[in-house]
Amino acid sequence: MAASSGPAGVGGAGPSGFAFDSGLEIKTRSVEQTLLPLVSQITTLINHKDNTKKSDKTLQAIQRVGQAVNLAVGRFVKVGEAIANENWDLKEEINIACIEAKQAGETIAALTDISSLNHPESDGQIMIFTDKTGVIKAARLLLSSVTKVLLLADRVVIKQIITSRNKVLATMERLEKVNSFQEFVQIFSQFGNEMVEFAHLTGDRQNDLKDEKKKARMAAARAVLEKCTMMLLTASKTCLRHPNCESAHKNKEGVFNRMKVALDKVIEIVTDCKPGGETDISSVSIFTGIKEFKMNIEALRENLYFQSKESLFATLEVILERTEDFTDSAYTSHEHRERILELSTQARLELQQLLSVWIHSQSKKTKSIAEELELAVLKISHSLNELKKELHRTATQLAADLLKYHADHVVLKALKLTGVEGNLEGLAEYACKLSEQKEQLVEVCRLLRHISGTEPLEITCIHAEETFQVTGQQIISAAETLTLHPSSKIAKENLDVFCEAWESQIGDMSTLLREINDVFEGRRGEKYGYLSLPKPMKNNANLKSLKPDKPDSEEQAKIAKLGLKLGLLTSDANCEIKKWGDQENEIVRNGQTMSSMAYSVYLFTRGEGPLKTSQDLIHQLELKDDDKLMLLLEINKLIPLCHQLQTVTKTPLQNQVFLKVDKCITKTRSMMAILVQLLSLCYKLLKKLQMENNSWVSVTNKDSMDGKT
Repeated sequence: MAASSGPAGVGGAGPSGFAFDSGLEIKTRSVEQTLLPLVSQITTLINHKDNTKKSDKTLQAIQRVGQAVNLAVGRFVKVGEAIANENWDLKEEINIACIEAKQAGETIAALTDISSLNHPESDGQIMIFTDKTGVIKAARLLLSSVTKVLLLADRVVIKQIITSRNKVLATMERLEKVNSFQEFVQIFSQFGNEMVEFAHLTGDRQNDLKDEKKKARMAAARAVLEKCTMMLLTASKTCLRHPNCESAHKNKEGVFNRMKVALDKVIEIVTDCKPGGETDISSVSIFTGIKEFKMNIEALRENLYFQSKESLFATLEVILERTEDFTDSAYTSHEHRERILELSTQARLELQQLLSVWIHSQSKKTKSIAEELELAVLKISHSLNELKKELHRTATQLAADLLKYHADHVVLKALKLTGVEGNLEGLAEYACKLSEQKEQLVEVCRLLRHISGTEPLEITCIHAEETFQVTGQQIISAAETLTLHPSSKIAKENLDVFCEAWESQIGDMSTLLREINDVFEGRRGEKYGYLSLPKPMKNNANLKSLKPDKPDSEEQAKIAKLGLKLGLLTSDANCEIKKWGDQENEIVRNGQTMSSMAYSVYLFTRGEGPLKTSQDLIHQLELKDDDKLMLLLEINKLIPLCHQLQTVTKTPLQNQVFLKVDKCITKTRSMMAILVQLLSLCYKLLKKLQMENNSWVSVTNKDSMDGKT
């Protein structure tokens, strides 16, 4: 099947061979990193003393710098020319910039060439050793042209992402209109390839973003797309199985709409534009407001006329008005509410005192007045800090209690049970309870946003709020479909997928809460990655000082991309398995075992499922001898991959756990690709054999009848 080999360009050439084969951004980034250290060398070259006598060693060092710059520029120019050849609309601009860069590199090499010292006037140029003007001009031209190429390459990347998004949207439109299951499977296979390509491009872009706020927005949008891909599969299959079911169509439409919004958000981020004067929602954070207010009042120490009295009053009132989200909440305890109101009143009084001293200090500038102003500034700063602490305690305690209360997912389990029982009354009762739970979680996310402390965490809170809001409604519509069709396996599978998304978001919220606490307590630098971070070995004293080998952002992105491909392949395998009438067939049972194993690996890449550590994953992929023998007897093509996987799992790589995990997932993905192809082929052969047997039986019966006649 098409899904087995991945999208064109991820592992091979593809439609834009250069860009996808080895990565446009990776190539330009690597050459850019090569050039950056040489900038300091060029600076050293330019800043040398003109009138000092230079030794041969110094002259040789200068020449090496010039040659190194020229070689690096040459590599950069090759990348630029390759980009130009793949993008005709920008070819002329990129080629001109490349020519300029090449000339600058050659000029620097020539001006630092020792061999030309004997003939300083041979080329009509003044050598750098007597006049630095030539190198300075060449260095400026070099940096200018390199910047042009990088900016143009960036436009190419943006164009690729937009093109990829458009392909995904076009295929989604076809999926929305599909009427037959066979047609859906074919189109969804193409859709899966296109989503993997889009994930690849946007993942690279996310890693390259310097703005942490944009990076968080991109991560949120990509998370929606990844999870919705699995939802779209089951929701669409449910619609095809139950075409007249209104709740099934509502469920499917919700997934499509959310994916379209997420795709639009990605384009907004990469093109750096917001539609229709959209306001920045994160600006409503209370902590952000308090931080800005404190900066304004502290500035009065240096400039008494920096702010107006009315402006300070208005700013504080806006902050205190936002605390009503806490005091008006039905979930805030009486003690917390009273303390917040008390601290708000105190802040108003402290500001009045500050303004009184401030006005007095504008007319009388004495030491005692200055000390009084300083004291007033410290008092209101202290009041605001106490208010921050109380708001933080209120939100985090409420979130922790709520997460603990809903940790066992009783409501979700009840909805699943009422669905398979066809209990409409039970559905109404538990749908109401889930709606209440959803409103609680949404409100807690809003409170956490106020006290998150950083813009990226504010965006993550907004994402969590939106996810609970949307997923809660989708679970109810999926449960309604199952209740109306209690014997439907696909309707049950669909409800399971949406419930898993809810449980996953609950887990993400726990991580978010820890990160917010870290920021508040000053541990901002700590990051929470996968739950699979390896632990130092207990029985080896030499390893006690080693810290867990945490994957960096690029490694995490790579694992996530591999996981998405694996998740889509398990869906393809399940589609092939369901075609078989005999579910007890050995091929089917072995296929189901492998598919189940691969799906748990996919969940691992998302920080979910039963596999919690890298070691868990490696143990999961160590096939038992009996199982392996049965599998190898049935499917000879898997022998090399099975051996390779066993080699990887048993090879000690103590300081390269990420590399081992990466290899394990890659080998498993290859095995799943072969499995999908073999299942499809075996199914076709089985059908062909059945047809031949039927024909033979028919002919035999006819011969017997002729004989009797």
